[in-house]
Amino acid sequence: MKLVTWNTQWCCGLDGTVSPQRIVDGARALGDFDVLCLQEIAQGFPRLQGAPGDQPAQLAALLPGFRCFFGAAVDTFAADGARQRFGNLVATRLPVARVEHHALPWPADDGVRSMPRVCTVVTVIDAALGPVRVMTTHLEYYSAPQRLAQAQAVRALHDEACARAAAPPQPADDGSPFQSQVHTPHALLCGDFNADARDAAVAAICAPGARDGYALRDAWPLAHGSAPHAPTFRVFDRTYGPDPLACDFVFVSASLASRVRRIEVDGQTRASDHQPVCIELG
Repeated sequence: MKLVTWNTQWCCGLDGTVSPQRIVDGARALGDFDVLCLQEIAQGFPRLQGAPGDQPAQLAALLPGFRCFFGAAVDTFAADGARQRFGNLVATRLPVARVEHHALPWPADDGVRSMPRVCTVVTVIDAALGPVRVMTTHLEYYSAPQRLAQAQAVRALHDEACARAAAPPQPADDGSPFQSQVHTPHALLCGDFNADARDAAVAAICAPGARDGYALRDAWPLAHGSAPHAPTFRVFDRTYGPDPLACDFVFVSASLASRVRRIEVDGQTRASDHQPVCIELG
């Protein structure tokens, strides 16, 4: 299974041009992905740079053979009543068992710029790996307390899913909302965590748990050993700081750690202010 994750900055490149086509092409150049996880996808925000349009619809049109699932963290209305949504999108050509959108904590942090955040979860069925929960998110940039609370909540979602897989609900085949669903402890968590590998948010995600066989692990050292993470932010644009930073990660459940074959970063593209990451599991 190949997965690409990318904070797209609403598909706005460093040249100021908004192009979902360029994002899809760049992701395909990095890997013939089965799953594409995109953060910062916009719908109805014409005042953003480049005036993005209905990007979930545009991306769906650019990805024939894929099913697209948009999870809006921000879902509000402009002064003229037009709906505005902003969040994550997961596209996959694999069979899909279930889809979930989880609002993350947004605790008060007086006077600090922030916005709602969400974790989108799509359970796919891979021929080699079986059911896998693909989780993608984008944690708060400006508020460290909010970011930590969100990271803890994402980890709690994973732990809850593992517990439910070990002790599933009563089985049912009655065609109702109570009918049996696919539950799995195997997961990939990816996205923009707005933190480096030493941050408390990353430590919270990778903390030991009651089911350590399924605890989340940073996939980069599984493929690269002690080599430092390749930077994924501020590589070309230093608006938000002077030094390049690795803040876009893929975490895998420990049950999938031995399946990690490669993880790479495209350090050359300027189609966003972040660099895309590709992971392959065998």
